[in-house]
Amino acid sequence: MAKALATVLTILAFAVSAVPAVAAEKIEDPASCQACGMSRAASARNRLLIAYADGTTIGTCSLHCAATLMRVNNARLIASIKVADYTTGRLIDARTASWVIGSRKSGVMSSAAKLAFASRQEAQSFVERTGGVITTFDQALNLARMEGVLDHKP
Repeated sequence: MAKALATVLTILAFAVSAVPAVAAEKIEDPASCQACGMSRAASARNRLLIAYADGTTIGTCSLHCAATLMRVNNARLIASIKVADYTTGRLIDARTASWVIGSRKSGVMSSAAKLAFASRQEAQSFVERTGGVITTFDQALNLARMEGVLDHKP
């Protein structure tokens, strides 16, 4: 009995240590995606933060939701787009990130995951483990936009 309990405690200890560091970090406001209402903390490694030239910001849970809001706000000048680095959860410049599309990881708000990495080496390592293709921000955004159009067909 004691051996079984020790085994269970060991498994639990490993499970807790495997939780990403992002979960412990405070996610910047807003708490909910401004497109779909999903918790941005629940999608911490997929979240985006768009800053407009007028000083306002929009937070989303995914590139899919960001593309939706960018389409709605297409007349507004974007100052910056930050995305969570999939490895660390820290916000990085979405335009200079290396994006991986189509890995075996589940997508947020879309069937094909679109994940950002701070370095091409991290993206390549991820692709070797989980599949997918490395792309640019523009390519990932265009795919998200096309998915959005297909989602809203008559």
